[in-house]
Amino acid sequence: MAESRTSLLATAALLAMTAAWGSSFYLTKDLLDHVPAIDFLAVRFALAGVALVALAPGALGRLSPELRRRAVALGLLYGAAQLMQTVGLAHTAASVSGFITGLYVVATPLLAALVLGTRITAVTWGAVVLATTGLGVLTLDGLAIGYGEALTLVGALLYAAHIVGLAAWSSAVDAIGMTIIQVLVIAAACLAGALLTGDVGTVVLPERTGDWLSLVYMALIPGAAAMLAQTWAQAHLPATRSAIIMSSEPVFATFFAVLLGGESMTTRMLLGGALVLVAMVVTELVPRRRVEAEVTHLAV
Repeated sequence: MAESRTSLLATAALLAMTAAWGSSFYLTKDLLDHVPAIDFLAVRFALAGVALVALAPGALGRLSPELRRRAVALGLLYGAAQLMQTVGLAHTAASVSGFITGLYVVATPLLAALVLGTRITAVTWGAVVLATTGLGVLTLDGLAIGYGEALTLVGALLYAAHIVGLAAWSSAVDAIGMTIIQVLVIAAACLAGALLTGDVGTVVLPERTGDWLSLVYMALIPGAAAMLAQTWAQAHLPATRSAIIMSSEPVFATFFAVLLGGESMTTRMLLGGALVLVAMVVTELVPRRRVEAEVTHLAV
């Protein structure tokens, strides 16, 4: 019973994290009109890192050397994925970017099988197909592979690798410390890139108050809080199940676009969102009926 409650709480944490991601999508698109992608990421994750260190200054000292090395590797994976997705978003439509990024729901079980030896059942693959179909219905008006789409696809594969890595390495007890290292590594990598590109030696900062407010929000909620939620939750959930839950990001992005952006609700939005929702329900109900054969590999 306690394990079931923990699993439900982990699912709720991932859903909250995914909602935060969805809420930031249109804000990111607007910010990229004023700030280069890598500069935006550097400032965003630097702010997130400062907030997390202030929240738990002693968390890093409690990590073992092995967990620190793993957190650094995870931070590099996530940072590279963020960079590929954000740069790709500047060169492709937001809807296409959302769909291609969501393909990590397909890549995750493949990587989990290769890296973790996880056996994925037919029911779980069915949920993956449902989620992917829902993403396509929700986001796509057309798809052609160009520079932006290729970068976004690389980002999706890196996100999948990060999800699998967290499933293997995350520790609920050390979630804050691992999150701090990941965020600081992402910030450092993006800062180095920002200093070496564009106007060498400088980082472009937002000029408008509204842009700063958006940036602080994205640093604290979809950045620091979301990374902490994911690191903790994935200590309790298999990689593929986590990926299917996180595939709801475009659903939340659409919800916020309708709620705050003035977009109109369409039949496609409802159908695509329903398919993703069904996929999530399947991943939650199947384990309780002892049909799913996924095994969580934790190395604490």
